[in-house]
Order: sequence, then structure tokens, then C-alpha cells
Amino acid sequence: MEARVGVVVEGGQQALNSAHGAVVDAGARKFLQQQSQNKSSLNQQSQIGTVQQLLAGGIAGAFSKTCTAPLARLTILFQVQGMHTDVVSMRKASIWHEASRIINEEGFRAFWKGNLVTIAHRLPYSSVSFYAYEQYKKFLQSIIRERYQGNASADLLVHFFGGGLAGITAASATYPLDLVRTRLAAQRSTMYYRGIGHAFHTICREEGFFGLYKGLGATLLVVGPSIAISFSVYESLRSFWQFRRPQDSTVMVSLACGSLSGIASSTATFPMDLMRRRMQLEGAGGRARVYKTGLYGTFKYIVKTEGLKGLYRGILPEYYKVVPSVGIVFMTYETLKTFLSRISSSS
Repeated sequence: MEARVGVVVEGGQQALNSAHGAVVDAGARKFLQQQSQNKSSLNQQSQIGTVQQLLAGGIAGAFSKTCTAPLARLTILFQVQGMHTDVVSMRKASIWHEASRIINEEGFRAFWKGNLVTIAHRLPYSSVSFYAYEQYKKFLQSIIRERYQGNASADLLVHFFGGGLAGITAASATYPLDLVRTRLAAQRSTMYYRGIGHAFHTICREEGFFGLYKGLGATLLVVGPSIAISFSVYESLRSFWQFRRPQDSTVMVSLACGSLSGIASSTATFPMDLMRRRMQLEGAGGRARVYKTGLYGTFKYIVKTEGLKGLYRGILPEYYKVVPSVGIVFMTYETLKTFLSRISSSS
């Protein structure tokens, strides 16, 4: 009431103009403050060196994989069921049934079978993946900066192709560890491979050196689109979220956006991931080969013997795994980047 009386008595236009100016000034100050914070955050991230980026990515990947190792092993066991089991046993399979079997036959620690080689694989894989993504992103941004600066579609393409190239680079560099990890995790009660070193030696002796790269083509067809979708969805969701709700916790934003990006990438690439797992296990443990006609032949064989649903065998534990797994990766990576940038700036 006092404000309204003041406007009427002392001259409404003058008071209204001053109030409007105050609002504009406040809005401008808030905008400049946000821009300053964003620039400060970018400067902090730019101070992170190569070693810190590799360290942050590697720790994030290893920590995430260790947290979700039981679900990852269940996913692999479901994916390879159609290779050497009959249709009746597959119909009876369920997450609870398979988890109970592991506990009864192998013990609770068996949920982490192959986790040591998973960490040995994930440390360099995640390090190379995150570091390569940052480098590819800078390179692609430098190419399109002059013509398409500020274009949302161009930014999305940068994230998509940067992520895809990063995934292909990391997968190619660390593939033998991925193959050994899959074979160790797929073992049940019979232990054909007694450890990482024994697995490498046995595969090279029985299948030759290139046996360590069995299924690499299918893996690259999975990893490229998977990482591309994951990074592009994550970056897009995070940018949108921070624009609409800048006051929200960075950790929670990274966790939520990372989980959603994981669901999107897993749904799109799961059939190819299933085929690459089975190709990795071709000839493992001296067993007869099942898929002898390449990627397309593997696809036809699975559809013929198991139906279209066979391409998504194990998708449920994959969803249970990927929601916390990808969320934890991005959350840990962003947290470590912030922590390491503060250390480097203070020193």
C-alpha cells in the first residue's frame, strides 16, 4: 500500500521508471554473475592437465564397474545362455534364479568374478575414453566454431561424433582385456581360465594371437554408437537442466543425466552388444564354434533359434546395472575434475 501511495502522490511515472531500472540492473547483475561463474568453471577445467584427466576418467570407470559388478556378471551370463544351453533351460531363467544359483554353487564372492581384470581394463579404457572425448570435442569445435557457433544442432553433433570417436579409440586400445574379462565372467562352476595371465596364455596358445581380438569388429560397432549416444544425451540433458535449474547440485545433475544417457545408449545398442559377447566366447574352453558366418550370420542364427527376443536376452539386468553405473561414472568424473582443478589452482 505504501508503495502504491508513493507512486500516485509523488508521480507515478518517475517511480515506475526507477523501479523498472532497478529490476533491469538486478537482472543484468544476475546474468553477469552467472556468466562469471561459468567462465570461472571453464577456466578451472582448462587448468586440468592430461594426467589429471586420465586419472579422473580411470578412477571413475573402475569405481563404477566395481559397484555394479554383480549386475554386469548377470547380464553376461544371460547374454551367452543361447550358445550352449537348450530352449527349456532358457525359459526357466530369471534374475533371481540365476543369482541364487551363483550363491549356492560358487559363493557370494563369485558376483565379482573377473572384476580384477575389469578394473585392469576399465582404468585405461575410461581414461582414454574421457581424455579422447575432450580432445576430439575441442578439435571438432575448432572446425565449426566460425560458421556454427552457438548452434544447438552443431553442438549435439560435436558431442555425438566426439563420443563415438573416443569410444572407438578406447575400445581398440584395450580390447584384449575386455575379451579376457568376458571369458572370466562367463565361467560358471568349471574354471577353464584360472586368472588373467593364464587366460592370456591359453587364448594365445589355442587360438593364436589374433584370438585376443575376436569380435573386435562387432565391439567397435557397439562402442562407437554407444559412447556417442551416451555423451551426446548426457551433455544435452545436463546443459538443459543447468539452464533451467542452475541452483541444483552438480553431483545430482551428473548422476541423473548420466543414468538417463545410459538407458538410451543401452537400449539402442544392446542387440549388437549381445552378439559381440557371443563372438568373444567362440571357441572358449575348447568348445565347438557356434557362429561361423560373421556378424550377419550371428544375427540370423540368434533370430532363427531364439526369436527377436533373443537379441535382448539380459536387457533387464543391463538396465538395473546401467542406471547406477553410467550415473556413477559421470558423477565421479565431474567430482574428481572439480577436486583436481581446485588442487591445481591452489598450487
